[in-house]
Amino acid sequence: PQEVKELGDVGNDLKIYGNKLYAVINCSNYLEVMDAGTAKHIAKIAVPNCRYLAFKGKYAYLTSYAGPVDPNNSRIGYVAKIDTATLKVVAECTVGYQPEEMAVVGNKLYIANSGGYNPLNYDRTVSVIDLDTFTELYKIDVGINLHRIRPDHHGNIYVSSRGDYYNTPSMTFIIDSGTDKVTDVLHTLPNSNMVVQNDMLYLYSTQWSHITQKMTTSYAVFDIGAKRVTTRSFICDGTEKDIKVPYGIAVHPHSGELLVTDAGNYISAGVLHCYSPEGIRKWSVSTGDIPAHIAFTTKRLK
Repeated sequence: PQEVKELGDVGNDLKIYGNKLYAVINCSNYLEVMDAGTAKHIAKIAVPNCRYLAFKGKYAYLTSYAGPVDPNNSRIGYVAKIDTATLKVVAECTVGYQPEEMAVVGNKLYIANSGGYNPLNYDRTVSVIDLDTFTELYKIDVGINLHRIRPDHHGNIYVSSRGDYYNTPSMTFIIDSGTDKVTDVLHTLPNSNMVVQNDMLYLYSTQWSHITQKMTTSYAVFDIGAKRVTTRSFICDGTEKDIKVPYGIAVHPHSGELLVTDAGNYISAGVLHCYSPEGIRKWSVSTGDIPAHIAFTTKRLK
């Protein structure tokens, strides 16, 4: 079957795994599965208020808020385990409140719990699931309102906190996956989104303050080996001034080029910018509304 209509309400994640393209359609409560070579519809998998994807072996994992979009009804969330051959949900594992991104390290799945529907009592944990038994081993106490999570190549896991938008700012935490303990709290590294490339962590922050009613935008590069910020902007030619609201980030796996999306005014076409590894803008192209997620393929679309 082929679908020519719009996918639905809010594309919240996009990943290619094997020969399939997966798109999380958050407020429409399903995971769209497509052929990675043609982008043609294969299946829909119903998961309420679904958020982000991760993969290991023959399974996809998908976080869920476990109920409709309703900030007044904060249900405990779960991770759905999906067989990528049958495209069926085969198991669910309860985690924390409003779970967001996940990272697979070895045989463990790490989930950033936000508690975003309860700002008076945010969740502050990372759930750890054993992938053999698909049960939660324990929760790691990290920081409030967690969102992004990325592993590096040395066993470290980077977790972003959005803070409370008042007196607790956004910051970055490092977990040692060997001990599952927080080893570093980077108070001066606000973090809205990040990507690991070799031994560098590239990130940007769009930090809103209810006190000042202003958003502060920043960019940084963090040296993973030295555990220090090497620069406060990976865009080196001044063209970051053309970005109104950075909303997505990726690194080309072969060229090392940096890709940053701009949501602009949130209601009209956004922009995708490409930068050389040295931080010089190479090109920009118009996109759809609120460009946020990027997936790479080695195949030319048919």
